[in-house]
Amino acid sequence: MKLSTIDILIILAYLLATVVIGLVLKKQAERSKKDYLLGGNRLPWYLLGLSNASGMFDISGTMWLVTLLFVYGLKSVWIPWLWPVFNQIFLMVFLSMWLRRSKVTTGAEWINTRFGYREGARLSHGIVVVFAIIMGLGYLAYGFIGIGKFVEIFVPWEVVSAYVPFDVSPEYVPHFYGIIFTCFAVFYALMGGMMSIVWADVVQYGLMAISSIVVGVIAMNAIADNALLVPDGWLTPFFGQRLSLDWSSLIPEVNEKIRTDGFSLFSIFFMMMIFKGVLVSLAGPAPNYDMQKILSSKSPREAALMSGSVSFILMPVRYFMIAGFGVLGLLYYERLDLIVGGAIDFEQILPSAISEFVPVGFLGLLLAGLLAAFMSTFAGTLNATQAYIVNDIYLKFIRPDAPDTGIKYINYIAGLIMVGISIVLGFYAKDVNDMLQWIVSGLYGSYVAANVLKWYWWRFNGHGFFWGMVGGLVPALSFRFIFEGVLDLYTFPLMLLVSVIGCLIGTYSAPPVKEEVLMDFYRNVRPWGFWKPIHDKVVAEDPGFQRNTDFGRDMFNVAIGTLWQTALVIFPIYVVLLEGVPAAASLGVALVCTLILKRTWFDRLPEAE
Repeated sequence: MKLSTIDILIILAYLLATVVIGLVLKKQAERSKKDYLLGGNRLPWYLLGLSNASGMFDISGTMWLVTLLFVYGLKSVWIPWLWPVFNQIFLMVFLSMWLRRSKVTTGAEWINTRFGYREGARLSHGIVVVFAIIMGLGYLAYGFIGIGKFVEIFVPWEVVSAYVPFDVSPEYVPHFYGIIFTCFAVFYALMGGMMSIVWADVVQYGLMAISSIVVGVIAMNAIADNALLVPDGWLTPFFGQRLSLDWSSLIPEVNEKIRTDGFSLFSIFFMMMIFKGVLVSLAGPAPNYDMQKILSSKSPREAALMSGSVSFILMPVRYFMIAGFGVLGLLYYERLDLIVGGAIDFEQILPSAISEFVPVGFLGLLLAGLLAAFMSTFAGTLNATQAYIVNDIYLKFIRPDAPDTGIKYINYIAGLIMVGISIVLGFYAKDVNDMLQWIVSGLYGSYVAANVLKWYWWRFNGHGFFWGMVGGLVPALSFRFIFEGVLDLYTFPLMLLVSVIGCLIGTYSAPPVKEEVLMDFYRNVRPWGFWKPIHDKVVAEDPGFQRNTDFGRDMFNVAIGTLWQTALVIFPIYVVLLEGVPAAASLGVALVCTLILKRTWFDRLPEAE
């Protein structure tokens, strides 16, 4: 086993801390449903932003990003646009404020503020709950796979098997480890709700920040003494029609990885990412932990500040670590153990590099941080999914008058059921990248059409939302089998077309939403878009009402914000690579964008609402 006594003690101390956090905050979480699910809307924006960033610093995603940097170099900074990472900029600029003005507990509850309570709204409410639960299960399974593969490197099964009273097949050893660490995340998430998740995230971020600096410095010292052998084009984020990275003379197996990933025609891939990413971002947050953090904020202003802080808190620290591990993997490739089941698994670069290069003491700190990253994402997702089951199923349809004690136990039961199902799903997923592609290109793709139209088009109704979501979900769940071997991103236009047809048929087959519902929504949320008939009616009642004319400025801020975020990603990579001029240039871009956003975004945020 690679771990020393001090490393093991550090990890145990972290696990004990999560248990203590859950127990200490248990009573506070039990005060009410709002305290459990939203922290009572008392948490400041900077803590929520740090918690949200911490939740995104997940272990499965970090393994994936290290692999991408190793294979694609600086061009890998674009691939997370699949998610898309720049959706945080849309949230920062305007969507977080719009969402927070609704003053609801979940995204499904929000549906009633937009569509009312008639049949269409009930159908819409139901499909959002279904989507949220499916997405929650996908995220939980995604994290579950990553943690198991990660721990297996450091705790070989032959060391543990003597103490386990049953046999486990080699291919299921990661799943066994995943179940063990899942139990800790489940405990503090169920006990302390949102408040314990946020404070556990603060601890986790501290661990990860220290670990990132250590790993980055180790890599910088290594690259100062060794030549980095990479193909032409690896050191630049710019690209042409094709990827044109040839690893044949260095590590031939990487060429096969590029082929199977399906990213070779990079210009087409990039344009598809932009097309899908902008639509996904305009749709607003999916019903997951990101949305719950926005709804947990004190005010619309604080919701915007929280979303804006995420990129600044997350990107430089995370990519300093990612660059460090990617560089160490390249410099000492021959020393890495990447063979799994007789084949090279590039997702093992991160755990193998940690095992090989991180010193005693810091190894325990880093492992505790990465375990915390898994548990943070897992706990946040679990909390968000519980909110839908309890608030939008149990309290809405089964027992609306349930006492706080009853709600507490239903939260526990719902959480345990979700964890159990996600573990089963984890057994059937091929790998981290496979699960990630399905989530970001399949599930997120299915969400787009209906959720774009709900913000920007007054005529869109509950029936249109329902059939648009169905028209997206059915392809998302079936296209993988119909178009086997095709990258999910490339089937997105067809999925979008089916979903848009569903939206239009549903909308025009039913009457519009009641005028008073639309007027209340428009008056409270104040979106821009195609709202003229409703705007005229609101002005007739309230001549002093001002239309939202910020579309142009918002789009400008989105463009500047995306450039700012990308510079924050590129800067730490060039620092680790000891490339002084590109590092200074990317930092300069980030600073200029910051000054622009100070004038065009921060100074124009509402003071209080």
